[in-house]
Amino acid sequence: MLDKLKKRRTQYALGKNLPISETQVDALIRDAIRLSPSSFNSQSSRAVVLFGKESDKFWNIASEALRAVVPAADFQATSKKLDSFASGAGTVLFYEDQEPVKALQANFPLYAHNFPIWSEHSTGMAQLAVWTALADAGIGASLQHYHPLVDADVAKTWNIPASWELKAQMPFGSNEAGFAEKTFIDDELRFRTHR
Repeated sequence: MLDKLKKRRTQYALGKNLPISETQVDALIRDAIRLSPSSFNSQSSRAVVLFGKESDKFWNIASEALRAVVPAADFQATSKKLDSFASGAGTVLFYEDQEPVKALQANFPLYAHNFPIWSEHSTGMAQLAVWTALADAGIGASLQHYHPLVDADVAKTWNIPASWELKAQMPFGSNEAGFAEKTFIDDELRFRTHR
């Protein structure tokens, strides 16, 4: 497993040449999310997988949403970044369905305040699982957060249920550049082991 995690890196130089078919990518994403843990087995994670023109449509929505809030003098840099995401083969939109979260809150009131937090844990694990699975298949990706700016237009465009909350967006595609060496902070700053 650790060898697979080592492959997971942020890739901004994306292309449209996937090493496996779109059908295989879709199945890989579904399996990764399906196998991700969730509190009380709530299975609250949801995903919308966009390929090709549908993915482009998402990044156009993001571009227009950001154009409304980013100063004109700064928009060129923003636009360039968004174009790099749109250069990929697709995008995964990660959601958390609030209906199972609310049901757990009602059924287990003692833990009610924790279920939204645990839902965030679930989406994080689903995102890592998908990202790692994509990397292991030779597919580059990065994790982006353009919500809530895009939420309403995205929900309307793809008929997203009202109970689904957008949590992250993952553009993916072929790796069109290599990776710099990954660096780490000192272990002493991150870990403590007691025996």
